[in-house]
Amino acid sequence: MFSKARLDTLSDGIFGVAMTLLVLDVRLPDDFHPKDAAELVQGLLDLWPKFLPYVLSFGVLGLRWLANIEMRTRAEYVNREYVNWWLLYLLFITCVPFTTIVVGRFGHFAPAIWLYAGHTLLIALVWLRLVHITPHLEQGDHLRHRQLSAMLLIVSSLLAMTLSLVNSRIALWALALNFAAPLIRKWRPRSAVPD
Repeated sequence: MFSKARLDTLSDGIFGVAMTLLVLDVRLPDDFHPKDAAELVQGLLDLWPKFLPYVLSFGVLGLRWLANIEMRTRAEYVNREYVNWWLLYLLFITCVPFTTIVVGRFGHFAPAIWLYAGHTLLIALVWLRLVHITPHLEQGDHLRHRQLSAMLLIVSSLLAMTLSLVNSRIALWALALNFAAPLIRKWRPRSAVPD
């Protein structure tokens, strides 16, 4: 048996490092020397292809970190199977900066989108597996909201991969759907009002 608190501590550290590393590829080239303010502004605007994947990845990691917090269990210890799945999950989290760099530099090529979206898809699938095997998992709205978030990541990842076959330049925008989770959660069909 393994301490759940120790796994949570490791997880927090890995998420913190991964989220920080994301920004390292969003930088002006070393040989960039603007002659005036307009060139500086243009240089900053030219960072857009790297900045979008950074924002998306930071959002995905932030939502996954929140999901970890809201996956509440009364168990203080977990078994080897849970630990193995958790370590696989954290391995995928540590790879987010790499796939973000690839899609930031080569997002106009479909394979870069496949790598990135396939990676986010695996993160969501492994997290759902963790939900399934978490001992003494506390049920409730908090868990349903996180499961919705994981399902949205799966759908947006598959949509991005599909769109990359048509137009790689817009495919990455499919992952922006993950930021809609709070709006989807609040949406409820209106019941008919009796006359």
